[in-house]
Amino acid sequence: MADKVVLAYSGGLDTSIIIPWLKENHGLEVHAVCGDVGQGAEELAGLEEKAKKTGAKSCKVVDQRREFLVEYVWPNLRAMSVYEGRYLLGTSMARPILAKAQVEYAREVGAKYVAHGCTGKGNDQVRFELTYMALAPDLEIIAPWRTWDITSREDAIDYAEARKIPITASRTKIYSRDRNLWHISHEGGALEDPANAPPDDVWVLTQNPEKAPNEPQVVTIGYEKGVPVSVDGKKLAPEVLVAKLNEIGGRHGVGRVDIVENRLVGMKSRGVYETPGGTIVLEGLRTLRSLTLDRDTMRACEKLMPEYADIVYTGRWFAPAREAFDAFFLKATEVVTGEVQVKLYKGSCVAQSAKSPYSLYSESLATFGASAAFDHADSKGFVKLYGLPGMVAASVRRAQRSPGAKAATPKTGPVKSVSPAPKTAAKPTPSKSPAPRPVASGGKVRS
Repeated sequence: MADKVVLAYSGGLDTSIIIPWLKENHGLEVHAVCGDVGQGAEELAGLEEKAKKTGAKSCKVVDQRREFLVEYVWPNLRAMSVYEGRYLLGTSMARPILAKAQVEYAREVGAKYVAHGCTGKGNDQVRFELTYMALAPDLEIIAPWRTWDITSREDAIDYAEARKIPITASRTKIYSRDRNLWHISHEGGALEDPANAPPDDVWVLTQNPEKAPNEPQVVTIGYEKGVPVSVDGKKLAPEVLVAKLNEIGGRHGVGRVDIVENRLVGMKSRGVYETPGGTIVLEGLRTLRSLTLDRDTMRACEKLMPEYADIVYTGRWFAPAREAFDAFFLKATEVVTGEVQVKLYKGSCVAQSAKSPYSLYSESLATFGASAAFDHADSKGFVKLYGLPGMVAASVRRAQRSPGAKAATPKTGPVKSVSPAPKTAAKPTPSKSPAPRPVASGGKVRS
């Protein structure tokens, strides 16, 4: 009886040809599993039948949409994680949950192997395999792109055509795409040269900003503890909320990103991403967080975010460090609750107002008008103490630049704020008569 392998299956070019390849080259019984993370009904339609026609013994589609958002995307929102300043980590967040479903199906069918269609150049191989290693270290891994003689997508198309495997990729439109509820990514084809602007046929979710509506739209996003819960006052399930914001943001051309990023494997790669709903959510969240978090907590969040984003990008989702970071961000965002109005217009997305029951903003303190809550005189001592380290350092530097000069030694006692003494009229100084010179006997003055 043949050993079993569970393949992470999407129905795309690579995984479609891997099914017959595994049978031909390893003699394995192939079981396919596909996680539905919101890639769209058109991509999932007939998937089980297609996998079986290609040679799979079984194919299981698992609905992971709610779990994907609540357990993977929402933690990233609480951290406000963005990789290298622009990438909202749509693919990075989805890979661990897909690999988790694969491990679970491997246990269900009694498989000895797991396989994926990731190339040796990309990040996804790491994301899948670190998940296998964390959840099922006993399963053996097969990564065809490391061993077969197929070296390009054109070769893969030749392989599929020779075996009459139905595929949607073509030689002229050869983009590699990955879609889920949060975003869609595009790579390959004309995008491989950063000197080329993205062709119009790349974009899927977003309208060309130049052709977007001439009237702006204001969307009100409601948040509870750092995650979105409502749109324009209506509470929505996570997957419905994101889909709605994707539709609204896409109509206004919001959420396009074209970046050259640093892959984990060491090379630079160009990625074009569309994340309309996520862009709106993050814009509102950024404003709400500035309203509700104290300075120290907010700065701690900003310091930790790049490390968290790197953990997610590099596939370390099931690492203890990610869990520890999550515990911090979960606590830090307990007060990030309220509503934010975000204005969308021809590709732009700008928060314009926010309110929260946990707002730390005090108008009576911040006003430029008269304020009973703030005494300007209190700032005098504060400024002197705040500037003391810099004053001492500047004094030392001046002394070092002036040979022979001594640095002023600051007094160790309390710093006093000295006001200039009031001017008074000068008092006349009484004139003093010179002391009489001693006189010798006989009337002569002694010299």
